[in-house]
Amino acid sequence: MNECPFCNIDPERVVDSCELYVVIRDQYPVTRLHTLIIPKRHVSSFFDLNDAERDALLPLLQRQKINLENADSEITGFNVGVNIGAEAGQTIFHCHIHLIPRRKGDTAEPRGGVRGVIPEKQSY
Repeated sequence: MNECPFCNIDPERVVDSCELYVVIRDQYPVTRLHTLIIPKRHVSSFFDLNDAERDALLPLLQRQKINLENADSEITGFNVGVNIGAEAGQTIFHCHIHLIPRRKGDTAEPRGGVRGVIPEKQSY
């Protein structure tokens, strides 16, 4: 775990926190203000979160949504995502939840949203 970048976050990167989570901006953002919500406890998978972590997550996610909307009035939507396992695109094996703000016109065709992880399945 000493090698885990999410177990060793520079405190200056933290934009919010609670007892069980830290919140940072993504180092490789999909859109401006792309945010990561990261449990302080090292667990690889979203499905390994304990009851307290699951209970704390939704209020923190909601607070971050509001914070982002207050920071940028052009935000008109969000994608919330979790990659679980290498086949799903997970590259850092410490659970983290992506909160990706979306803005009108940030992509030519947003229809299908998270279905775009398999591009030929995005449009339906």
